[in-house]
Amino acid sequence: MRALVISGGGSKGAFAGGVAQYLIREKNIKYQLYLGSSTGSLLIPHLALDKGNKIFELYTNVDMDKIFSVNPFIIKHKKNQEIITVNHFNVVKQFMKGKRTFGESKNLKKYITDNFSEEEFFELQKSSKDIIVTVTNITKNCVEYKSILECCYEDFCDWIWISCNYIPFMSLATKDGFEYADGGISNVVPIHEAIHRGATEIDVIVLETEHNVGEKIVGKNPFSLTIDLFGTIIDQVEKKDIIIGRLAAASNNVKLNFYYTPTKLTDNPLVFNKKIMLDWWKQGYEYAKNKSESMSQI
Repeated sequence: MRALVISGGGSKGAFAGGVAQYLIREKNIKYQLYLGSSTGSLLIPHLALDKGNKIFELYTNVDMDKIFSVNPFIIKHKKNQEIITVNHFNVVKQFMKGKRTFGESKNLKKYITDNFSEEEFFELQKSSKDIIVTVTNITKNCVEYKSILECCYEDFCDWIWISCNYIPFMSLATKDGFEYADGGISNVVPIHEAIHRGATEIDVIVLETEHNVGEKIVGKNPFSLTIDLFGTIIDQVEKKDIIIGRLAAASNNVKLNFYYTPTKLTDNPLVFNKKIMLDWWKQGYEYAKNKSESMSQI
């Protein structure tokens, strides 16, 4: 059984979309199992439907307003560069309301339900494919995996949204009496879960470079420092997930095909710039194409 695993990575998911589009459309790979964490959870239902053009339009036309109902960021343009600062008004307003996060992502929840229909949900349920999203149960301090085969439409849309909620910058969700957040907090690259569910070959899209490139510039204020700190934590979780996945693959004779980003795409994946994401999608497609061609020559 062949599986597609897509890591978390916020706006960098556009790169993963380009890679997956090449693998599915040009290489004609048929996946029976799709697993995603965070932004990967947004991609996999549409990829499983083989609606590459639709997800391309959705991803390359998304902006901050479609994600945030309360945006904790301000983006300023200076000398052809984007400067990202804190939206003090929105953050203070959140604190005054007794909220525990800097921002809210309820617009993303609506964007998901507006663009993933109930008919598409039932089409996937009736297919031979399984689509699984990764979430973090904050209350129980554990990772959970939500299969489309075990959910109703409303619940599955909730789990996709919850999987993307990168706290403390996005919404902290309460569901079934527990508090949930981004799947990437506990499992960025769910390779091991794909093996546990019977995958024998896995294409893994990791939205980071394979090796560290350069030194990170640490934030100059508490807000940007928090972003950098959480980014470092997620990077370490990602490395752990890949090590565990490689070990599990070796033990179970599972073939892993990795697709890393060839360059560092961004330091803040919570900023959604349509033009940049369009470029990333094209980069992902070309990267997968070039890698496939080089592998065929070996």
